[in-house]
Amino acid sequence: MKKTIVITGASDGIGRAAATMLAEHGHRVILVGRNPEKTKAIASKLGAPYHIADFSRLSDVATLAKDLWRYDRIDVLCNNAGGVQNQRALTEDGIERTFQINVLGAFLLTRLLLPHLLESGATVIQTTSIAANLFADDRGDFQSENAYQPMTAYGNAKLYDIYFTKELDRRYGDRGLAATAFEPGVVRTNFASESTPFLKFMYHSPLKYFFTISPQKSAHRLVRLAEGEAGKDFQPAEIYSDRAPMKRKFLDPSGAAARALWDACETWCRPFLEQ
Repeated sequence: MKKTIVITGASDGIGRAAATMLAEHGHRVILVGRNPEKTKAIASKLGAPYHIADFSRLSDVATLAKDLWRYDRIDVLCNNAGGVQNQRALTEDGIERTFQINVLGAFLLTRLLLPHLLESGATVIQTTSIAANLFADDRGDFQSENAYQPMTAYGNAKLYDIYFTKELDRRYGDRGLAATAFEPGVVRTNFASESTPFLKFMYHSPLKYFFTISPQKSAHRLVRLAEGEAGKDFQPAEIYSDRAPMKRKFLDPSGAAARALWDACETWCRPFLEQ
């Protein structure tokens, strides 16, 4: 079955590679990117519609959601936009930038599209990271107000992406929405372009070829979920590392951390949710 698939962070890296594969497979791919030139270029190459949105501005996300409502259906929403920052900074919305780009923007987009996603029986896919195991401290410090460290903030954000997936499934899984997430591996992308000098050196020098995989190889993980059928090809609420469930350090068995995250995101996004 051919699907309508929205991919954020589609102008580069994993998103670009996945969009290319899915378009080649005959799906209707809708691209979302921050960089107008890069996004337009890949959209033109694929003959695909595209939208420009900077997830560090929630108003951009809200406008994006209105634009996406114009499509007759959305079978898959890939919340793939993200990145790591060199230092703590607040967005114009007053939210710590790493958290907003990786978590809050995807939350708002999903919430604003929720009726459309439910109507379509959609799959929502989060791009998480092994950083959730390696660097997160899981203290519920969503704004990274205490002793900011770039990779801790990023690890926490990717852990919150897992919690968001779990809570989305808990709330809407029995209404036909399938929520899942995947760990893409350590990928050769522009991921660390705004991060610390050390990470820039590791990711943007020849050293990267010793410990990273190509965006194309990683994109197969996203494509497999996007094309898959919930309950058959993947299990809703599961977090995948390639074809197998990802081993996780923080499990949140009661769901309390996931609910706390959801409630906090609802509060920050309320002005847009009430429009």
